[in-house]
Amino acid sequence: MEIRNRYHISSWMFLFLIALSIHSCGETSEKQEDVSIPHYLEKGGITAITDYNSINYFIYRGEPMGYQYELLNLLAEHLGVRLEVVVNNSIDESFKCLLNNNCDLIAINLTVTRERGRIVDFTEPHSQTRQVLVQRKPENWRYMTRSELDTHIITGPLELAGKTVYVQSHSAYASRLRNLMEEIGDTIIIKEVDQVAEQLITMVAKGKIDYTVSDENVAMVNQTYFDNLDIGTAISFSQNLAWAVRKGDHHLRDSVNRWLRDFRSTVEFRLLYAKYFRNQRSARIVQSDFYVLASGRISPYDELIRKYSKEIDWDWRLLASMIYQESRFLPDANSWAGASGLMQLMPNTARRFGVGDITDPEENIRAGVRYIAWLDEILRDRIPEREERIKFILASYNVGLGHILDARALARKHGKDPDRWTDNVDYYILNKSNPDYFLDPVVRHGYARGYEPYRYVGEILNRYEHYRNIVTE
Repeated sequence: MEIRNRYHISSWMFLFLIALSIHSCGETSEKQEDVSIPHYLEKGGITAITDYNSINYFIYRGEPMGYQYELLNLLAEHLGVRLEVVVNNSIDESFKCLLNNNCDLIAINLTVTRERGRIVDFTEPHSQTRQVLVQRKPENWRYMTRSELDTHIITGPLELAGKTVYVQSHSAYASRLRNLMEEIGDTIIIKEVDQVAEQLITMVAKGKIDYTVSDENVAMVNQTYFDNLDIGTAISFSQNLAWAVRKGDHHLRDSVNRWLRDFRSTVEFRLLYAKYFRNQRSARIVQSDFYVLASGRISPYDELIRKYSKEIDWDWRLLASMIYQESRFLPDANSWAGASGLMQLMPNTARRFGVGDITDPEENIRAGVRYIAWLDEILRDRIPEREERIKFILASYNVGLGHILDARALARKHGKDPDRWTDNVDYYILNKSNPDYFLDPVVRHGYARGYEPYRYVGEILNRYEHYRNIVTE
């Protein structure tokens, strides 16, 4: 893993130039007027950028999880908007994303500093922590008393003089170390690198570097699966961690603040914080074969999914999301209606596409993919745009092709686009349990519980975006 030495912070100049340009117009953030309708409400969704690691955002056993991810979902639910998650582990890129209007919110453990406050507006803190030195204990540490151990490690900031400490570029850790040099009146060799805090902690544990700095709550989580780490030396006082919005985006900032103030006082918040920062189970998650950041695997069947997705020219991660939706990757899963296996094939469908053993993962996936190919062949002439056609295929797989053709007919009759799913055909499949629609003369297949395919398509595509964020092709 390449590590680069960075003593300069030239990328921050980009941010300060923007801040200066705001001031040069003679209009501070306090003087800026809010627009009448927040743009995140106009577009019906909020785009948040976060980082992927074992705490904030990750995939485990096929499902997106994480402290920041769960907070964001709760916020979006509170605001009544759709959530879109963008990921980037570069602090610099996160600021650029916000300032270039490519996202609405930076949702990471962002240390509140005066320097950053000139560029963005911080929300209320979502938590507090202090910065600690992360170092490796000596090899025989298990046989040492605490006082003996202290003679082999750094126990105070003065002892950092002359030491080399690796930290993420443009992080609050780098700023703190520079201030610490002034305080101790000596040199600390600061190496600013592209790796994030958790990667650097792992490198310390494995002996690749000697020191890094991390938020204490993150360090405590990592210590549960690297017991050779010492994190007891603080290098800062407690600091606020918050989210950030664009300067002057008072609507979003105030909405987040009102929600956070209420939510932080709830039992739900305390349980959520404990789930990710105080739960020993986090070590087992990170060491699991199904923790994607460590293993690169979504499921035990990734190779089969990759193999058969090529037959329909689908991104394998889309097919994986569909299989998770069907069976949670359980090959012996059975539904109340008699569907079985990873792709929940009905017995007639299984026989039609040549399945001998419906619980055999490969046979089940192969037959499911052949069923998808059959649906694609029927819909290709009707819906020429491939990305749209996939939504109709997913819905047909769930509820049956006839009901989807009925919903298209209803959309056409009511002046909607029968070749578009979102805000067009999806409305009519959703309402196919309503007699005003399923008794319409254009409907040939009658009643359907339309909420199921409506939800099915949305959840698969949403999970697919999470897989794309974290899992490589």
